[in-house]
Amino acid sequence: MAFAELEPYSPPSSGEIPILDVDRAASINRKHQLLAEYISLKNVDGLLLRSPANFAWFTCGTENTRPGTLDPVAALFITRDVRVILTSNVDSSHIFDHQLNGLGFQVKERPWQEITGTLCNDMCRGRNVLYDTGPQSIDAELQDFRRTLTDLEANRIRVLAREVTHAVEATARSFNQGENESEVAGHLAHRLLRHGITPYRLQVMADFQGHRYRHWGFGTDTVNRHCVLSAVGRRNGLYVGVSRSVCFGQPPASVVETHNAATLVLATAMHFSLAGWSIGETWKRVHRIYEKFGVADEWRLADQGETLGYDQPGLTVRPDEPATLGSGTVVHWHPGVRFALTGETVLVQPEGPEWLTIPDQWPMLGITVKGERHSFPDVLCRETGTGWE
Repeated sequence: MAFAELEPYSPPSSGEIPILDVDRAASINRKHQLLAEYISLKNVDGLLLRSPANFAWFTCGTENTRPGTLDPVAALFITRDVRVILTSNVDSSHIFDHQLNGLGFQVKERPWQEITGTLCNDMCRGRNVLYDTGPQSIDAELQDFRRTLTDLEANRIRVLAREVTHAVEATARSFNQGENESEVAGHLAHRLLRHGITPYRLQVMADFQGHRYRHWGFGTDTVNRHCVLSAVGRRNGLYVGVSRSVCFGQPPASVVETHNAATLVLATAMHFSLAGWSIGETWKRVHRIYEKFGVADEWRLADQGETLGYDQPGLTVRPDEPATLGSGTVVHWHPGVRFALTGETVLVQPEGPEWLTIPDQWPMLGITVKGERHSFPDVLCRETGTGWE
């Protein structure tokens, strides 16, 4: 059977060609200059970057993974003077037409049936090259570069934070009592995806699920009385995380008190996310609150937070972590007490932490930290046909 003849593909008109993003171009040029200095310092010929975090960081938002997977389909070869995308014939046009048009990149491609590593090896042959993968990876050193966001990236992550927060809160306000965790996660994923946000991690913990499993994702348990919804979303290579709690009917005092304790830990963590402070120094303040409220060992049951930005996870908050919180660092705090899980993302600034995941028309809880009164997300109480028993 013969195929029907198709009309030839028409190239886009000049009105459809993406306009050059001058700010993005300038940011990429500054990053290239930074890596050129790094190359000179290391006395090598170039760098081969394949990790999604480094690819997105250097290109200011281009992802080198196939949609829906974590498989890299492109690499970056960088010298002092040039930056080259290495990829297959299948992915080169998509990357350039939609992501890197006019931004100073060259491209080398091979047929899709050829292993990507072959092209990378050919580019590196005869040159002294450093890699961000493998046993002698320089990724830990590049992480220091990735951790500080530019003004362009800070603006992007502010928008991303608003949209991830809206998706979580809208889902919490609208799902039906009696739905199971997977159904609620589906509502949340839909709200993220329709805004071009990839759900990196979703948690829907029904009726105190988090007390047993702190890293629970979602399953078939039914939401009858209480639910914690958490999401980490990615767009343009950047990550943001947020959590909200909801209950059906007025909760008992034990639920209120537990959420309040977790929120006070969160408020302290955010308040002391200060530029120039080591993560370990900030942690000391957080640990004191756990002790003060008689739940000194709760922090041992799950991780408390990490830096985000282009990394997921980045630096994990640990008691003795010496790394410094620099201006432009993104921190996702998510401390918990028993079943109560909180979660907010802040951007460290010279004048203090900037709260990125600010609630929108959400019930708030007053918390005082070091004599300063602040408001943080409370438990959303919705109407219900069945009470707490």
